Amino acid sequence: MKHFASIPFILFTFLMLSCSTDTDTPQDEEPTPDPDPPAEIPQERYFPSIGSNSWETIDPELLEWDLDQKDSLLVYLEEKGTKGFILLKNGRIAIEEYMNGHTKDSNWYWASAGKTLTAFTVGLAQQQGHLDISTRSSEYLGVGWTSIPGDKEFLIKVENQLTMTSGLQDLNFDCITPQCLTYAADSGTRWAYHNGPYTLLQRVVSMAANQEFDTYFDTELKNKIGMDGFWSTTNGLNSVFFSTTRSMARFGMLNLNNGSWDDIPILTDSDFEIQMRTPSQDLNRSYGYLWWLNGQDSFMAPGLQIVFDGPLIPNAPADLYAGLGKNDQKLYVVPSEELVIVRMGEDSGENLLGPSSFDNELWTYLSAMMKL
Repeated sequence: MKHFASIPFILFTFLMLSCSTDTDTPQDEEPTPDPDPPAEIPQERYFPSIGSNSWETIDPELLEWDLDQKDSLLVYLEEKGTKGFILLKNGRIAIEEYMNGHTKDSNWYWASAGKTLTAFTVGLAQQQGHLDISTRSSEYLGVGWTSIPGDKEFLIKVENQLTMTSGLQDLNFDCITPQCLTYAADSGTRWAYHNGPYTLLQRVVSMAANQEFDTYFDTELKNKIGMDGFWSTTNGLNSVFFSTTRSMARFGMLNLNNGSWDDIPILTDSDFEIQMRTPSQDLNRSYGYLWWLNGQDSFMAPGLQIVFDGPLIPNAPADLYAGLGKNDQKLYVVPSEELVIVRMGEDSGENLLGPSSFDNELWTYLSAMMKL
């Protein structure tokens, strides 16, 4: 009888152990891992190495852009004769596309978007003490560089050439010889988009620095940021820059970073650098030192003595500034969004010298994609 009396105790102990085992985590079951944290968007600016073809990229999906709108953008670009298109976000390539027979290594002309290169180079020459933009142009070009009376010619300063306010008649648009450069108004009193006085800025730099403009440009700007490209004439009068699409993007990054390449200062004249991208005069407040400016109350267009109300590109961010060239060569810089955007290619349909309706149409697509 004593033997059977121990059975209830043994049964109780077995049940307790069984309950304890049921509440424990099975040994062969691994705990559920925490989900991966979302990838972080790099905020620091990136600069591609000099002498290297490598360039960091960033996925538009990570940026939470509308990928359907991206597809629509690319279709639009190809239909409009685009050759090369790059969109940088914080310096990283978010979109890079080549179309209509163009490749990453193909050169294309900047047209008047290249005026921004000349402006930057003038700033470098002033920074190095070769010239002063407040000095009259005849100090560098010689007396009689125009055919206007001497007292009127002496009114024209290098800064007037940078701001399209020379006062010279702009009917002979590209001509740079004295007989073409005739009087229309006193300098500083009339804004007119005029290639002749602009082109002569390169001679100003050459005379002031005592070397060929191309050589000075290559040494002081192009080589320092890893650009390729060359200057050439298309009509025997002008000087047009040709390069790859990526080289235009490099120059855009230099300007987005206020004249420094990464942490290496290139243009340290902060007054000049700021003036390039802010209204340089009151006649056309949408023009700086050879850069076009968005976000102003009015603008003027090449070939017209008319002031239009409203900003240059209504669909674009107000702080955008741009190099704009014939046949829709575009370099957009948007500091508030950390964007550099390049479009090279054929005319989109209007055959205009600088700004065109293509700017606003393109920014309709860009804004929709980036949800601006």
